[in-house]
Amino acid sequence: MEKTVDLSPARWPADEYQRYLGAQSVDRTTAGEAKGKNGAVTVAYSGIAARAGLEALKQGGNAVDAALTTAMAQIVVSASAPVSFFGILSMVYYDAKSGKTTTMGAEWNTVKGETDPLSIPGGIAFGSDDSLRGSGEPSGRTALVGGFMKGVEAAHKKFGVLPFAQLFEPSIYLAEQGVPINPLVNHAIKMREQDLLRLPETKSIFTKPNGTFYKTGENFKQLALATTLRKLATEGADYMYKGSWGKKLIAAIQADGGKMTMEDLESYEVQWSDPVVCELANGYTLHMSQAPNFGAPNLVEALNLAEEANLAEDGPWWESGPALKKAVDIANQFGVSLLPDAMVGQMYPGMDFSFDARLTKAHAKELWKRMEAGMKAGRFRPRLQHSDDVVAVDKDGNMCAITHSINCVNWGKTAIFIDGISISDAAGFQQAQVAKVQPGDRLPAPTEQGILFKDGQPVLAFASMGAGLHHRSFQCLTNVMKFGMTIPDAINAPDFYMSKIDVDTFTSMIAVPVGRFAKDVLDATGYEWTEIPIEEARLGGEGKWVAISRDPHTGELEAGSHNRNNSDALAY
Repeated sequence: MEKTVDLSPARWPADEYQRYLGAQSVDRTTAGEAKGKNGAVTVAYSGIAARAGLEALKQGGNAVDAALTTAMAQIVVSASAPVSFFGILSMVYYDAKSGKTTTMGAEWNTVKGETDPLSIPGGIAFGSDDSLRGSGEPSGRTALVGGFMKGVEAAHKKFGVLPFAQLFEPSIYLAEQGVPINPLVNHAIKMREQDLLRLPETKSIFTKPNGTFYKTGENFKQLALATTLRKLATEGADYMYKGSWGKKLIAAIQADGGKMTMEDLESYEVQWSDPVVCELANGYTLHMSQAPNFGAPNLVEALNLAEEANLAEDGPWWESGPALKKAVDIANQFGVSLLPDAMVGQMYPGMDFSFDARLTKAHAKELWKRMEAGMKAGRFRPRLQHSDDVVAVDKDGNMCAITHSINCVNWGKTAIFIDGISISDAAGFQQAQVAKVQPGDRLPAPTEQGILFKDGQPVLAFASMGAGLHHRSFQCLTNVMKFGMTIPDAINAPDFYMSKIDVDTFTSMIAVPVGRFAKDVLDATGYEWTEIPIEEARLGGEGKWVAISRDPHTGELEAGSHNRNNSDALAY
């Protein structure tokens, strides 16, 4: 197999490669959709990366090979802005032969020498590009220990079938040949111009010989990254975590005042576990990642609350004000997971909000009772008269759902690059979360990816991302399970975003995409609301959800991608 497998885009039909390159600059208005029986890949961003994953399937790879190939290519074509080879990765995998679901966590480790995380400088706020750039001076203390490449290597070693080095070929090709700067990357560059000029290596990546920044449509090569990827393909993740790349990283972080050391890198390990298995209504069961990832209790709690609230009986929330009010209230309960334990105890005296308790129907029953009495996590103003995903399924029914992220806004304020790899400043806005764990421990992640079972059979793999990832997962799974929608229809249905919060009054208002909801439906909630222009969706609190369904009787696959950017869904 090693002699014949070649995933490089150089082997793709020339017109097909150019077509996918061009599609990088085109935003969708409806979900991408595809059907097949031999394999499928879907992404929230970067259709050309999904095409690389599909090539892995066509050349004998399985769902893990396809998902990992896709994820790495996504990083290259996005210029490492929202995702990074030193970012985080969460995976849920269903193995058809054994019938077993396994989860892997390769999220942030905190820094062992960082003993006063509340004093880490920085902070971000939604509302404008300037506030999203972050506050305070750039600091190496904002860096955390990323596990993306450790996760890629471990997932492939456990489940992959193609030669490891071949998974890098599409990424290397795209980095060496270059890809046109798309509007999203162009916007990110403009937003971060000052930060991208701070360090010589970063400046050399994003500026041309005449000193100006690359802009939309211009070919963007990443030759230093290509060299690093070739090293990783042959030497493995140790090149980063124990080798010369890691030493360069530590030197750069410490030069900016950071406390990370080689010990932090060398001791990093991925976490394997059995999934959280949660029984839902109507024969559905959900398999998701274990603690410390807290996506499972957020999502399962919401789905169980929807049952207690009889949400579906009020009709679709885009047609019914009472249904929209319930749905928004339910989705916003995820905020409890971000509050100090003492505050949660004051809000809900006598209730258990532990990881396991939040997965139970009894918890949802009591919580809904208290929500009806007025104790809700989101406090809305009364209306007065206003983070990439990959899912892959192969011909044998193996399912792989991945979420990966740089977990900061467009490279971060520090804008550090080491041999082409971007370094996040994720601790610069998560000081309180870092302070909750011991130095050097795993930082809990809110990612939501999983496998949905129906009557004991796996029928759907999904992943979500973005500020409103929880809201979108809740809505799309409800559309599938309660309203019987296909995946593309579930994605295309009108959706609400993460609620907008007034930082002065700490009150919220419903946020929806412009033109998707009738104003009388929004008014009927009794809450203040605002419409977000589509071009502002990404930073306006939207969530992105992608999924692939599989008919357990026929093997038919149906993939759906996000409906508001350069996503794509492919199958054959």
